[in-house]
Amino acid sequence: MINLTNLTFCYGRKPPVLQDLSLHLEPGRIYGLLGSNGAGKSSLMRLIAGLLFPTDGQIRVNNHEPSQREPAFLETVFFLPEEIDTPSMTLSRYVTTMGAFYPKFSDAQFRHYLKSFQLPATIDKLADLSLGQRKKVLISFGLATNTSVLLMDEPTNGLDIPSKSQFRKVVSAALTDDRLIIISTHQVRDLDSLIDSVVVINDHELLINAPLERVSQRLRFELLGRDVPANALYAEPSLRGNAVVLENNDPTDDTPIDLERLFNAAISNPQRMKTLFSAPKP
Repeated sequence: MINLTNLTFCYGRKPPVLQDLSLHLEPGRIYGLLGSNGAGKSSLMRLIAGLLFPTDGQIRVNNHEPSQREPAFLETVFFLPEEIDTPSMTLSRYVTTMGAFYPKFSDAQFRHYLKSFQLPATIDKLADLSLGQRKKVLISFGLATNTSVLLMDEPTNGLDIPSKSQFRKVVSAALTDDRLIIISTHQVRDLDSLIDSVVVINDHELLINAPLERVSQRLRFELLGRDVPANALYAEPSLRGNAVVLENNDPTDDTPIDLERLFNAAISNPQRMKTLFSAPKP
């Protein structure tokens, strides 16, 4: 479980990256963390991992304060950053060295994930692998740690299309009732059919934190003709008409969610989105 209360974070004397952010995340879910460049996604994940410290406010992760960096906290959290730096050692040495920090690490699961990504079980030098291969190794390792919190920042960067599909399969299969997974990405479509909750931050604040079923209750994603309703939250032209986002006045009649359009609607109408998702729908 992750709780952020009135969190503010600044780099030195610069304007806040995150300001007065309150957020509650539950285990048993895969959260998609969406935001524009500079919105604070990576900073938020590093704050949760204890790699950055809040300027103000509080963070609690599994009843620990991340900034204290206690061993009991560190063994329950794995963070995969966007920029990875793998050491010049064999895969076996890496697993022996790093796996010791995670009591629930499973070598059998790790080998299974490597095979799923079509990687060999023996690798002489990790540093000699391509970016995509190194990403696959660290994704496999992170999943195999079986930590209760798994944070992945832009994990699909460097993966080809078949590997992205495999990524969705292995991550969804790795979710358990006591595990919380957060995936941050600019490649919104990479999260299709994977996440079950979405968090949108923009301009230093939280716009949406909701399970996808609640998004379906609140919003409709439709393809209309040339005329766009005046009350549309977002519209973009397509070859078949206009792809629009509208408020859903009939929560029993939902439409498939388009994450890219959801994000664009959120940053186009931030205050309306905050109002729509500020409290559970009666």
